[in-house]
Amino acid sequence: MQHLIAPSLLSANFLNLSTDIEMINNSLADWFHIDVMDGHFVPNISFGFSIISQIKSQAKKPLDVHLMISEPDRYLQNFKDCGADILTVHYEVCTHLHRTINQVKKLGMKAGVVINPHINVALLEDILPEADLVLLMSVNPGFGGQSFIESTYNRISTLKELIEKTNSKALIEVDGGVDINNASKLVSAGANVLVSGSSVFKSDNPAAYIEKLKNSKP
Repeated sequence: MQHLIAPSLLSANFLNLSTDIEMINNSLADWFHIDVMDGHFVPNISFGFSIISQIKSQAKKPLDVHLMISEPDRYLQNFKDCGADILTVHYEVCTHLHRTINQVKKLGMKAGVVINPHINVALLEDILPEADLVLLMSVNPGFGGQSFIESTYNRISTLKELIEKTNSKALIEVDGGVDINNASKLVSAGANVLVSGSSVFKSDNPAAYIEKLKNSKP
């Protein structure tokens, strides 16, 4: 499959969000990436349920909702109700990760697990058959515009081997510092979904930048 592009709305213009959503609708992007932060698990606060519902009302592509929050199990139904199509939760905050992943799927969403740069990819082996998606953070979570962590390439390759070993169909998503300078190398390593925020929305032509990301070759 050709890799997917998921522009991160964390870097969009919040005073003109409708215009940025329409730009993504009309671009070669595949998903909307929405970072939800609670000021507890990460030192920042972002989108709430009402904002996501409004994004959903205008979006013509799936909402890929990344929960950077403590106690995500309390809010799974809420995120389903406000329009999440894909819901990813962090490994560190889920005491019963298998239960959480399956509850997300039971609610009718695609379910993913996220790991931060310091987490050993091998810890995901037992959950991979259940997951639709694994999101590898290539920066420390909480803020946009950070520098890409170079060890991510090896982590992608290791994860890809584990996915094949476990006969999982999980996609590999990468989030943090993704731009046209490293997109081809990420796809070559095995990434299926590229999240890009600052690079897209700070470019002179965001739709053209998305097209360049989409057309990156391994």
